[in-house]
Amino acid sequence: MLTGGNVADSVVRVGSTVRKPGTPATPAVEALLEHLAEVGFPAAPRTLGRDELGRHVLEFVPGSLADTLPPMTTSELRRLGRLIRDFHDAVEGFRPPADAQWDVVIPPDRQDLVCHHDLAPWNLVRDGDRWVFIDWDAAGPGSRLWDLGYAANGFLPLNPGSSPDVDGPRLRALADGYDLDERQRQELPALIVAHTRGMYTLLHTSSLTGKQPWARLYAEGHGDHWRSSADYIDEHVEALKAALLA
Repeated sequence: MLTGGNVADSVVRVGSTVRKPGTPATPAVEALLEHLAEVGFPAAPRTLGRDELGRHVLEFVPGSLADTLPPMTTSELRRLGRLIRDFHDAVEGFRPPADAQWDVVIPPDRQDLVCHHDLAPWNLVRDGDRWVFIDWDAAGPGSRLWDLGYAANGFLPLNPGSSPDVDGPRLRALADGYDLDERQRQELPALIVAHTRGMYTLLHTSSLTGKQPWARLYAEGHGDHWRSSADYIDEHVEALKAALLA
């Protein structure tokens, strides 16, 4: 039994594979991972079909999750930005199946390409020089900056108690790795706020409706984290923008 996830139930390792329960979104996720393998993108696990129980079978990726490691250095943040850029470039040519169903829980700003939607330290496995993003179940239509903004929140991280003097150069390193242009640098901070606020709204609304697992996460205090993070970023949007444009 593998632990650490909040959404999928009964995720297990069998030898060199991971088995996850199938969902209506699984066929679309399989098509996405097959495309990434075909174009040579190295930072996603291989999809290996279904087993006799109908579970999605994926490559098991050994290593340590980034959220168990020290915060990334600026050089590592640049590498991360480059990796996310490579993913978005790789998926530009992806054409989802006509009947694709996705499980995107926070409405994005736009739907320009298929994104991961959970590029976070708890989904990045590091094994020496190999970095792999796992947990693609929430993939679906979105935009480059929407995906990158969520990554910025988690990997910098952007939380109360820090300051733009610390976070600004780290955000710039991520943006430099992605090679954002001037317009994108001006837009990114506001989208970080929007995506962070969207996460809080999902948790709070679910706490009222009982939708799981988000209601449970809200009860465990995750809502307070995302709300305070959104407030902190919103307060310092202009300072973060200035750092990106420096």
